[in-house]
Amino acid sequence: MSGGAVGTTGGGAVGTARANGAAERPGNARRIQRGYDSWARLYDWFARATASFGGVRAGCVEMLDLDPGDTVVEFGCGPGVNIPALREAVGPGGRVVGIDISEGMLGRARALVDRRGWENVSLVRADAATPLVRAVDGVLATFVTSLFADPYAVVREWCGLTDSVVVAAFAPHGSRPANAALGAFARLNSRLFDLRSSDPLERLADRTAEAKRALDDQMPVVRGERYLFGTITMYAGRDEQRRSADAERNV
Repeated sequence: MSGGAVGTTGGGAVGTARANGAAERPGNARRIQRGYDSWARLYDWFARATASFGGVRAGCVEMLDLDPGDTVVEFGCGPGVNIPALREAVGPGGRVVGIDISEGMLGRARALVDRRGWENVSLVRADAATPLVRAVDGVLATFVTSLFADPYAVVREWCGLTDSVVVAAFAPHGSRPANAALGAFARLNSRLFDLRSSDPLERLADRTAEAKRALDDQMPVVRGERYLFGTITMYAGRDEQRRSADAERNV
């Protein structure tokens, strides 16, 4: 792969929007922003405490199949839990761009980047549904697509940016105890997920299915893995032909 082009300018701002209808309603963006702003500190602690639990995050980074020198974008980067693994994958000559709509989350991520002195990490406040990037070597989104009312449109947009897209999402098809725990979590965060339904698990399942459908429609190869008793599914979409063509252009 080739290092990509994110259209960044000094200070880490991302330019050149790709606006072709993937944007969700402004009210949805505000809902997500306010929800994550309000519990950024708690989420940061919880995400770091469970970062290696079940192998989900490590599996996602591995499935991106990044090379040293690549550029990877993480949509919904939150407090930066995945950044260390992404930096390791792209090496010191690569680049990691974290995008999140929540300033509270980005504040936590910036603190991490500043503490570690990571100069090849850019953090940008933006809406993942309207990705302000042109082309990159990989796209990652963990526990983000469940937030969108139309995940198909959003993931389809991401597929236009790269030859490798990996998403992890809630998949309520596991054991009965696991589903009960996931249902309780969904009801507790019903406003964040906008789950106006008597069956929040069904809504989460529908959104995960729509994200996969977008990958199936846009990517020649899609692989899936299940984690945590079937309550989390990771899907990895790849376009090897596009990858080879990009590599040839950058030789």
